[in-house]
Amino acid sequence: MEKGPFSVEWLAQSSRGGAQPGVSPPPDAPVPAAALRDREAAHRSSPGHEAEAGGGAPPGRPRTKFSAAQLQELERSFREQRYIGASEKRRLAAVLNLSQSQIKTWFQNRRMKFKRQTQDAR
Repeated sequence: MEKGPFSVEWLAQSSRGGAQPGVSPPPDAPVPAAALRDREAAHRSSPGHEAEAGGGAPPGRPRTKFSAAQLQELERSFREQRYIGASEKRRLAAVLNLSQSQIKTWFQNRRMKFKRQTQDAR
């Protein structure tokens, strides 16, 4: 049996990045998913790709701007307890007019900031 571009052996090699040099599949041949992922990753990491995108952040939810009162309450709660429970998260979300996921994310970020500050102080 010949190992042409449509053989199982060729597809297995191409998905591992070990396709035979000089042997390319026909233009209408299916491309393995691994090859597509590799090609997309290479494109994203290529120089100048950031300039094309117009910024670093992916499209989606804009950054939340917390008010001074919200930050004061979040910091007060963080001083009492670094890890927030479900009931406290619900309470803060209702009081501060934020979502529970915003509260959770703020606490995660604040713990990382606290960790950096304590490591820098040493």
